Amino acid sequence: MHMIKTEQVVIVGAGLAALYAALKLAPRPVVLISPDPLGYGASSAWAQGGVAAAMAQSDSPEDHARDTLIAGAGTVSSEVADFVTQAAREHIYDLSEIGTAFDRTKTGDYVLSREAAHSAARVVRVLGDRAGAEIMRALIEKAQKTPSIQVLEGVLAEGLEQSEGRVTGVYITAASGSDPILLQGAAHLLAGGGSGGLYARTTNPARICGQVIGIAARAGATIADAEFVQFHPTAIDVDEDPAPLATEALRGEGATLINAAGERFMATVHPDAELAPRDIVARAIYQQTQAGNRPMLDTRSVLGAQITTLFPSVAAACQRHDIDPARAPIPVAAAAHYHMGGIATDLTGQTSLSGLWACGEAASTGLHGANRLASNGLLEALVFASSCALSIAETLGPSTSVAHKITPTFHERSTEPNPKAVLALRQAMTDGAGVVRDAAGLQNTLAIIAALEDTHKDNTSFCNMTATATLIAAAALLRTESRGAHYRTDFPEPCDAQEERSELTLATALALRASVVKDLP
Repeated sequence: MHMIKTEQVVIVGAGLAALYAALKLAPRPVVLISPDPLGYGASSAWAQGGVAAAMAQSDSPEDHARDTLIAGAGTVSSEVADFVTQAAREHIYDLSEIGTAFDRTKTGDYVLSREAAHSAARVVRVLGDRAGAEIMRALIEKAQKTPSIQVLEGVLAEGLEQSEGRVTGVYITAASGSDPILLQGAAHLLAGGGSGGLYARTTNPARICGQVIGIAARAGATIADAEFVQFHPTAIDVDEDPAPLATEALRGEGATLINAAGERFMATVHPDAELAPRDIVARAIYQQTQAGNRPMLDTRSVLGAQITTLFPSVAAACQRHDIDPARAPIPVAAAAHYHMGGIATDLTGQTSLSGLWACGEAASTGLHGANRLASNGLLEALVFASSCALSIAETLGPSTSVAHKITPTFHERSTEPNPKAVLALRQAMTDGAGVVRDAAGLQNTLAIIAALEDTHKDNTSFCNMTATATLIAAAALLRTESRGAHYRTDFPEPCDAQEERSELTLATALALRASVVKDLP
């Protein structure tokens, strides 16, 4: 096998967490592994709401941390919540200096929106509903002007090399398919996104299917909180994959949820109605959908034609499907949106594998618990990307040389997963490990995953997906209660004895899967 050794830090991913870490590492040389052209294919660019931070004088990091703990339904690390919320303000200022055009009032203050489960308006917005895209634009522009940063576009990571108990390299291929090349860097950081694409309806880019979590899991890394998958309540229910998103900020502005009969159903579900925690709203919408009641988001009376200027991304998605939100409600459905689970890390971003760091949605830091507080995702990515950069720099010591940029040459061959197998996997996860779960459905999902994996065991990329899918379903089967985004009809109440984070290795999950398959008729 061809091998490349470099003094660069190898960063798997090219979204917000990856780019921010690369900039924080400068002038230390880094190389980013990006399957798509820079700025495309990353979930970060699709984030609409903004970044949660206590910027108002009437707000505080302590209040932000308290809201985070409450939303996380008992499994948030209070140490991590304090760490992240205390750091939030400095990263907003940092992004502003980099060139992010946050929305401002006439007096120069940040425009702040209130989103679900926040006790105050503290979501810093950019161009209405284009926070992710605008932050990514600023980071990309800065990265392209930074000589120490190299981006390998059209390249995919598919495995880790380990030697003498530590991670020493990343196996990479051409995204279109090729023989692998071993890339050995000075250090290795996984920042390659979550798992939304493992579900039939998702708001994530198509390529985000849990592969990076699977890469770490197959190397033996500890995976935390795998069962906690957040389903966004208001994906726009149209024939588009991935589903476009109707940001929560719309409900913050007063938009209501109604069904086909015109009934506002959230008022009878939770005291906070449309601004209840995401898991509660998602389940209510899911139940309306299952009952054939066609849930919809009504922005007409609170926004009218202003939706076009205040929320241009939502308006554009509606326009693509001949929906005029100024005149008609927007059909919505629950969709896989964010994975609270992932590669377990400490406050420095280090994983259970020596020599490997992780940040962004691929990581599970303890901030989100069972149910991520709205707009804490981008914040966590910023804080832990910075932590990873600092830890890597301290581990490697001063940079004494300028690394030469690498130019891998791939030998092309077909290595992409079978599309029908991917569709079958996504449907199995939706049916058995989706918004509402029970033991029988989870066991059936594990059996389908096992059969698909056995049929396609020679495809590394697909096996990375099935590894993460197995971990999600196994962790969900082991958690015999309902908590946050994890809801089981056979155990509908929370259990005090299970009010803690889960940790699982792939070996343990595979053993459970084998036992389930053996016992099924």
